[in-house]
Amino acid sequence: MASKTLLLLPGDGIGTEIMVEVEKQIGVLNDVAGAGFETETALVGGTAYDAEGAPISDATMAKAQAADAVLFGAVGGPKWNGVPYEKRPEAGLLRLRKEMELFANLRPAICYPALADASSLKREVIEGLDILILRELTGGVYFGEPKEIVDLGNGQKRAVDTQVYETYEIERIARAAFDLAKTRRGKVTSMEKRNVMKSGLFWNEVVTRVHREEYPEMTLEHELADAGGMKLVKAPKQFDVIVTDNLFGDMLSDIAAMLTGSLGMLPSASLGAVDAKTGKRKALYEPVHGSAPDIAGTGKANPLAMIASLAMGLRYSFEMIREADALEAAIAETLEAGIRTGDVMAPGCTEVGTTGMGDAVAERFRAKLAG
Repeated sequence: MASKTLLLLPGDGIGTEIMVEVEKQIGVLNDVAGAGFETETALVGGTAYDAEGAPISDATMAKAQAADAVLFGAVGGPKWNGVPYEKRPEAGLLRLRKEMELFANLRPAICYPALADASSLKREVIEGLDILILRELTGGVYFGEPKEIVDLGNGQKRAVDTQVYETYEIERIARAAFDLAKTRRGKVTSMEKRNVMKSGLFWNEVVTRVHREEYPEMTLEHELADAGGMKLVKAPKQFDVIVTDNLFGDMLSDIAAMLTGSLGMLPSASLGAVDAKTGKRKALYEPVHGSAPDIAGTGKANPLAMIASLAMGLRYSFEMIREADALEAAIAETLEAGIRTGDVMAPGCTEVGTTGMGDAVAERFRAKLAG
């Protein structure tokens, strides 16, 4: 079987610890399934700034561009609070997204049956939850210009961030949403703030047109983003695929993540367009959670979101559907067996650390692939 290249970017904080547990699953894939994965590890974030003077080096960017997929841990922490804005750890991730043209961020919010009681919501509200938030990732207010703080004199300053979207940016994320909905329940909810933002009005118009002209058989609903956030908490199972811009997607996906009980549980995928020549797309897979510097080095981090991000990679970058299903089932069975990290601990369960959780999933994953 031809080799498949993965660039591993553990990053900062717990990123290094959870990446080790992903490497165990890659080892199982190679040992049992002959998957032929080849991995290389490089620096990103604060650790890259300390060692190389930038949150991601040009050499690492070149490796990311050449890899079949990138697995990314987490970046940031109080250690780097004083570095120049353009060299902050998060700038490494933003550069990866921008230069790899990863415009579509997929964040599933799935409630594992064994964890329904870990949510702050009632079991009947959350049990069976399976929604997908599609966030536009390379446009909007995070990248719009001008972006500046200007000294006005007399002790006053003005801060400016600019929300900018062009037609093609909204069209391609809308198409991605409808295409994903085809494989699910056929419903897309678009969220913006058309009542107070020109960009929201434009977003609404473009999504509506794409639906009318290209996907009339699908169901499209529109929600104001603030009302959508409220409904996510009140009755989340009414949604299937939610598509929204960069800023609102950042916030709404974190709300959806916490519905499931822990940010440590949820993966994400950031995808580019399909290359017309190779048929492949650039892709980066990462957990939704951050670098958690408060528990870094303690062995307490939950690696399941990182492991589930690998499963998304198997599905979207390598079309290894059987293996992706097996890995996701191994995660679910581990939880059903009562094996938990501290963030999702429950009475009667067995608490393990990062290593113990990774080992438990790998054991079940190996058995499923071998079977």
